[in-house]
Amino acid sequence: MCDSIRNDGILARMKTNLMNDSASLLSRRVAPSATRRILFALILAVAYAGRGEAQDSIQIAVPDSLPTGRIVGRVIDGSSGAGISDAYIQVVGTDRGTKTGVDGRFSIAAATAGTVTLHVRRIGYAAKTVTGIDLKPGQSIEQNMSMSSAVVQLQTTVVTASVERGSVNAALDRQRTATGVVNSVTSEQISKSPDRDAAQAVQRVSGVTVTDGRYIFVRGLGERYTNTSLNGAALPSPEPERKVVPLDMFPSALIQAVTTSKTFTPDQPGDFTGAQVNIETREFPTGGILTMFSSVGFNSLATGKTVPGTQPFGTPWLGIPGSERSLPSIARATATSSFGSSASQEFVQNIRNVWAPINTTGAANRSFGASAGGQASLIHHPVTYVLSGSYSLNQEIRSHELRQLVVGGGGATVRAYNTYRGATGRTNTLWGGIANLSTMIGSRSRLAFNNIYNHSADNEAHADEGFDEQLSTDPTARTSSVRRSWLDFVERTVRSNQVKAEHAIGSRVNLDWNFTSSEVTRWQPDHTDVFYMRQAASDPYFLPNDPKSSRRLYAFLDETVLNPGANLRVTIGPDSHPIQLKIGTQVRATSRDAALDPYLVTPVAVTQAQLEQRPDSLFTSLAAAGRVAVQRDPDAGFYKARDRVNAGYGMLSIPISSRIDLIGGARVEGWRLDLRSAKYLGEKFDSVYTNTDVLPSVSVNIKIGDTQNFRLAATRTLSRPEYRELSTLQEKGPVGDLDFVGNPSLKRALIDNYDARWEMYPESGEFLSVGVFAKKFNNPIEKVQVSTNGGQIYSFVNANSARNVGVELEARKRIASPLTLFSNVTFMKSKIEPGNTDISALTSANRPMVGQAPYVVNAGVSYENSTGALSATALYNVVGRRITATGTKPTPDTYLEPRSLVDFSLRFPLFAATSAKLNASNLLNSEYKEGAGGITRLSYRSGRVFSLGLSWTPRRGS
Repeated sequence: MCDSIRNDGILARMKTNLMNDSASLLSRRVAPSATRRILFALILAVAYAGRGEAQDSIQIAVPDSLPTGRIVGRVIDGSSGAGISDAYIQVVGTDRGTKTGVDGRFSIAAATAGTVTLHVRRIGYAAKTVTGIDLKPGQSIEQNMSMSSAVVQLQTTVVTASVERGSVNAALDRQRTATGVVNSVTSEQISKSPDRDAAQAVQRVSGVTVTDGRYIFVRGLGERYTNTSLNGAALPSPEPERKVVPLDMFPSALIQAVTTSKTFTPDQPGDFTGAQVNIETREFPTGGILTMFSSVGFNSLATGKTVPGTQPFGTPWLGIPGSERSLPSIARATATSSFGSSASQEFVQNIRNVWAPINTTGAANRSFGASAGGQASLIHHPVTYVLSGSYSLNQEIRSHELRQLVVGGGGATVRAYNTYRGATGRTNTLWGGIANLSTMIGSRSRLAFNNIYNHSADNEAHADEGFDEQLSTDPTARTSSVRRSWLDFVERTVRSNQVKAEHAIGSRVNLDWNFTSSEVTRWQPDHTDVFYMRQAASDPYFLPNDPKSSRRLYAFLDETVLNPGANLRVTIGPDSHPIQLKIGTQVRATSRDAALDPYLVTPVAVTQAQLEQRPDSLFTSLAAAGRVAVQRDPDAGFYKARDRVNAGYGMLSIPISSRIDLIGGARVEGWRLDLRSAKYLGEKFDSVYTNTDVLPSVSVNIKIGDTQNFRLAATRTLSRPEYRELSTLQEKGPVGDLDFVGNPSLKRALIDNYDARWEMYPESGEFLSVGVFAKKFNNPIEKVQVSTNGGQIYSFVNANSARNVGVELEARKRIASPLTLFSNVTFMKSKIEPGNTDISALTSANRPMVGQAPYVVNAGVSYENSTGALSATALYNVVGRRITATGTKPTPDTYLEPRSLVDFSLRFPLFAATSAKLNASNLLNSEYKEGAGGITRLSYRSGRVFSLGLSWTPRRGS
């Protein structure tokens, strides 16, 4: 009725204008036939506009004399978080209005500037009025709104713009309206912390731990149980032995949010059990924005101090290795394991004559970048865009580094074995950028193009000295010593190109589809291992006649993923109790090629005096004289993996009552992996692995009042072995360390998951939750240490079963207007049942799963003034003692000890559009320590890190 009255009024005024126009035409004595044609055309246009109001929108031009601005936003269902299509939005007091289109989005192009009030209504929802929207001339402003279901609309809810914006846009709102257990870290939270990449940001999430600064564990489960996606599409991993993507490859400047989903639903990939981590790149700004930033910092144990390093080759500040590291062409032309004399001579003469680290001065940390966004016209069509790029170079250190193995010493005793002390210096370079574009096609379709490219490189140098029992002629005397070193350069790239589309088909059907092409590469050119030894303290060091004494290694990995998918969401039933049906399909086609190519370089017919020379002098002279032998490692080779997962799913969300929703469905995944492993000497091993799995999911969400939720969920997920774990190739570690061999008999694991969680949202920005979870594993894959005739190696085996239970507590509370306290604590316990394994018996039949920590604690306090320009945040993190590798009896399991981390960040304004940020990380300089049987296996300190940054924002979007 209201729409009809309003439309009639608009039409009446337009017809009056037409009559005036017709009188004007007649007064100018236009030919009657021409006048009739013009009037007829105008009347048809009016009739078409009046008819179209019921389906789209009427846009009345605002007189040029009045300043205008643009209002954009989204209308969502306050209970589910889903966008509401076909909601009518009116600028109160004017004839300006529009309807929401795809996913609840709307745009009012020319609203009169000033204090604006919006009125939104739709059948089945209580009408809402949002007041106090401050729209400045020429400005674009975002105003999102939520609506509540109502059987009978008796009155309109009135809220202020600031209240509505805070309740809808907060990260907690996504968590509150999610189907399952979800946690998010947003760009706003990241900006108030010292986190420089996604790995550091995501560790603030409940139950999340980060290892080696880049790999994440969720709920104490290993890396294999976590999936990583970028803008909703699966990302390949550049790591040869890991499924998880190293999150330190994604600079925080490019991130809009990192969302961690801990509960499986059928519209997600089935091969995650701990979490599905989705990295969302910067979104499209409402108005124009330009930001530039730069920072400089130092590491207390590295910057300006002597650290192990290497001679520069290529373009080290860009992380590009240079042609000097390339594999010599003679190696590709040699088909045998042993090179001839001339081939060996040519090989050594064409590699870098660099064999050992040198002392260098630790560099200062530095970073800079820029972001720009806004709206542009492309072929007379508005397109929103975000362009962003960043660069960073960081000096890292492992100071006072201790490495040793632990073996059984007879009976129940254990002892240290092969002890080394030294240091590792590493320079990390990271740069990349995004180019994201989005446009609306009418009001019913949205098209987006998301593009990202990241490049990282770790340039590492290690030197240590110690005792090696295998090389000593008299191990009981312990008078001999070994000096070993390695130089390593690892270059990684990630590329992702994605096209996404969303379509609103009427008011009750939504279709979205996407196609993503991703690629990762990992290039490890010319890794160098060298060790020298002596038998007595008075003897000089010399290069021994050992296959591991001097090695050069070349490794490469390239993986591409094609990931198309489509989802259809249909609303069934009355608007007061709508049933949501969602069906979809997804394909993940993966192709990986990986090669490992080590070369053993040994002197031939040399004197003891020559073996005592530095390796660069030694091999230069030997190569010139033709007295050097090169041999390709006979166990090395390559593998090719062709992996395809075809998936389809269906799920229903059924409102049992106004406060209870039942969500159920299933996902079917068909998996086929074709894996070929081949040694360079010709031995091949081909395998085909197939499984078809039905993965059901059911959950119940209960609203308790307006501020509380209770969730229950039962799901099934799976975990597939990684390609390198299945490959038969053997990889030799440095002298004194462990080798690795794959296990082609591994099977995929099935996991049953159970979750219960209570949540309360007392005020905007506040949160309290208590959750419990339990998981039952069938054939879990475990990393084990194995004793063989050739020494110690590690591999992977299927255990019989395992159980995992835990409790999650999370709270966020404003204790005063400028102060907020927040914390999350997770307590976990797991038990493994080894059963019979293919390689060896595990150390204990009563132990936690590998990587399972008994607890994870995150806590913090933040201060923010009334304008938000000044903020300070202090953060604390500690993870309980957990297994990193199992041992073989009588060798005990290896545990990573708890390590407390304290970080601090202060952000403050300087002048005009410039602000500053002071970061401090690892303030306690906590020791990293792994131990077994009371003996330390690995320990080091990485130093305190400080930085000061400036940010300049001359243009800021609303």
